[in-house]
Parts: sequence; structure tokens; C-alpha cells
Amino acid sequence: MRVALFVTCLADTLFPQAGRATVALLERLGHRVEFPPDQTCCGQMHVNTGYQREALPLIRRFAETFDGYEAIVIPSGSCTGSVRHQHAMVARRLGDDDLARRAEEVAARTFELTQFLTDVLGLDDVGAYYPHRVTYHPTCHSLRLLQVGDRPLRLLRNVAGIDLVELPDAQACCGFGGTFAVKNADVSTAMLADKMRNVLSTGAEVCTAGDSSCLMHIGGGLSRLSAGTQTVHLAEILASTRAGR
Repeated sequence: MRVALFVTCLADTLFPQAGRATVALLERLGHRVEFPPDQTCCGQMHVNTGYQREALPLIRRFAETFDGYEAIVIPSGSCTGSVRHQHAMVARRLGDDDLARRAEEVAARTFELTQFLTDVLGLDDVGAYYPHRVTYHPTCHSLRLLQVGDRPLRLLRNVAGIDLVELPDAQACCGFGGTFAVKNADVSTAMLADKMRNVLSTGAEVCTAGDSSCLMHIGGGLSRLSAGTQTVHLAEILASTRAGR
């Protein structure tokens, strides 16, 4: 299968380990992963803050860059949600029906990482080994927009050596929400405090999620508390093996 990685802005600029882990995992599973060098931002932040016309060139670039791949895999629920649910809508709203059709075709082949592993490859066990106490935070876009359901948890439960503990009030937002955290800082901080309290109550060494953005928010809060709990992208856990640790 010809698979492309859309690495996302955050992975490209701040958390490259999430992108590297995604490639390592998929290659271990027998797939050649290509990284189209012309990829840029998916345009989510533009659309979400009201700059839809400015997002149109980014939507066009995404459709052109990833045309021809059998699958596009993204280690981010929010960026996958943008490709799947915003690109064609924005193009059509701005009168570019041809781009909307192309965006729909590409979106149909675009998958969040855990959806690709479970739905396309038919896997619940990817042969990972991670001997740590871990709790999982389901991110808002993956949970509510993409409907990933229990796919991440099914994969985590099959990781050898893991001590997976349930996160209380797991479905509550962490308070990041992109520019929400900037525009509504006090509310965001209060939501983060609730999320951190629940994470720490589990006694987990690691809080994992499928979005670097949420992990950045939670991890930043935990680091300021010197709590000793780390944040690790789900791809990194699934890419870990006995040989690597």
C-alpha cells in the first residue's frame, strides 16, 4: 500500500518524535511510508478562526500534494478532522466546486492513525512493548468529530508490559482548543486544572493522547507542577518494542 504521512505543523516544528514514531510503526508493520515534501499546514487554524478564504490555498495544496496516495495517515485527530470535515465544505462555500470534489476524494483516503491501524489494517495488536503505568486522554476532535471510539484503547490494551489505568472524567476537554486557550485563558486554565487533577489521581507515569496539541497543553501544566508525570504521543507508545527499550 502506498502510504503518505501528513506530519502536521506541531509535529514538524515542536514534536517531531510523533511523526518519526508513526513512520517507524507503519514500516515495522510492512508498509513503505512516503513524506511528500510539498506538504504545509492543513488550514485548520485559519478555518477555525474565521479566515476561510485564506485557508483555500492550503486546502488546494493538500489536495494536490496527496493526490495519488492510497492512504494518508495523520498522527492527529484535529488535523484529520479538518481534512475530512472542513476542506470540501470550505471550498464549496467559496464557490470552488472542482476543488471541493478533489478534497472529498482525498479526504476519503485520509485517516487518523488509530483508525488506519484498526479499520484499514485490521489490527488491534501492533506488537508494542511499553512497561509503564499509562492513562489515556481522548482528544475532543478524535472523540467527537472523528468518532474514533475505543480504537486507541483497544490498541493500548494489547501493548505488552503496559499498566493501563482509566482516566476519571476522560471525555472532558483539556482546555486547549487552539486559540481558545489564548482568547479564554482563565477558562482554559481552569479546565486544564481539572484535567491535571484527574491525570495525577491515576498515579500514571505517562499521559498519552493522539494529538500533540492537547499533550502540549497538559504537559505544560504538569511540568509547571513538577508532578513527574510525562506526556507521550500515542504513536510513540505503539512504536515502542522490547528491542527499543
